[in-house]
Order: sequence, then structure tokens, then C-alpha cells
Amino acid sequence: MKRFSDIIETFAKNKPEKTQNIFKGRFKLIKSNDEKMLAFGWASVSMRVDGKLIEDWQGDMIEPKELENAVYEYVRLYGDGGEMHERGGVATLVESVVFTGEKMQAMGIPAGTLPVGWWIGFKVLDKEVWEKVKDGTYPMFSIEGEAERVKAEDENTA
Repeated sequence: MKRFSDIIETFAKNKPEKTQNIFKGRFKLIKSNDEKMLAFGWASVSMRVDGKLIEDWQGDMIEPKELENAVYEYVRLYGDGGEMHERGGVATLVESVVFTGEKMQAMGIPAGTLPVGWWIGFKVLDKEVWEKVKDGTYPMFSIEGEAERVKAEDENTA
């Protein structure tokens, strides 16, 4: 069985100071429903609306197809939400879609409207964690995974 961390492939620039295997990205919560303890937002964004790949804080970029494949494996194998990467079982994934150019076109979403990325929603199961979401202690999602860094091919040499 493949692990989520085995699926993600990142493309990094030659930066020797960036050698960690753990990648974390933080994305602000966009919407929440207090009564239902639901929180929604971007988990990862690969490409801006202008078509430019996004480089994250670690200097990594995730190609849209690689993000899409990794997300499908995550949903299939896990679907659990944790608290600060320490304690699992505090939330359950209830919504997940990877917005790709093809999917947005099929849905009638005009090009340049949304970035290419992973939109998620979680049902928070732990009341203490939910209070931290509501009071702003946890204002965003944070993803984590392990990946093998590979040097991005230069468009001029490919």
C-alpha cells in the first residue's frame, strides 16, 4: 500500500539550505459553520489563476497533476484531520475537490477565476479544537507530507 507521503513529488530549485523532508503549507480558512463545526478552505494551491506555478516557503513547486494524484490517494487512504500535526482523529474530511483547468472548464467556471488547487472541508469532532478554530488560534489548514525532491527541468533544456 502506498502512503500519501510516497505519492507527492515536488520540484525544488537547487537550494542546499532547504533539505528537510517534511513540507508544510498553511492556507487560511475561508468559510466555517459554527453550528455544524465545519471548516472549508484551500489545502494546497499549485498554480495561480494566471497559470504560474507557485513556489512554497520551502522553495518547492507541485505540478497540478502530481497534486491531483496525491490528493486522490490521501482521500482514499486517510481522510483524517489532526491538531498541529501531533494528535489525529480531531476532524473528518467531508469535502474534497482538486480544481484543475479541465474540471473548471467542465463546470463552466471561466478560465482565470480560480487557481489550480485542492479545496477541502472538515467536520471538526473535538469541541476544544473547534473553539480554537472559532477564536482564530487555528485560522488555517496546514498540510504535511514527505516527498523526494527532484530538480525541476529547465524549460530551455527540455
